[in-house]
Amino acid sequence: MKTIGNSSLFLMQQEMSGMSRLAAASPLSAQTISSRATEGEHPSGVSFHQVMRDALDRVDSLQQAASAQQNAVSSGQSDDLVGAMLASQQASLSFSALVQVRNKVASGVNDLMNMSI
Repeated sequence: MKTIGNSSLFLMQQEMSGMSRLAAASPLSAQTISSRATEGEHPSGVSFHQVMRDALDRVDSLQQAASAQQNAVSSGQSDDLVGAMLASQQASLSFSALVQVRNKVASGVNDLMNMSI
């Protein structure tokens, strides 16, 4: 049985440090966000569309990598069953998170549509 490789550990540590930086960052106040929104400026300089496109691409690449690892194990080209299972779970988890974000966005749009003016 193989253990997690150095590259996998490095990627996990990199992701964790990125999450720590995001958690430590000071949030924008509602007033700052609303003033930027009225000026047509994105708070971070990145559009929501681009963030969602990047997330979709990331989930797709994780699913393709997991599928390739599963195919390699099932055809006997690789004996890294643990790595294939981890990749499969990572792809599944990222897809579930993406679905939850989609559901929250859809719920927010519905709430906006149901608001009386």
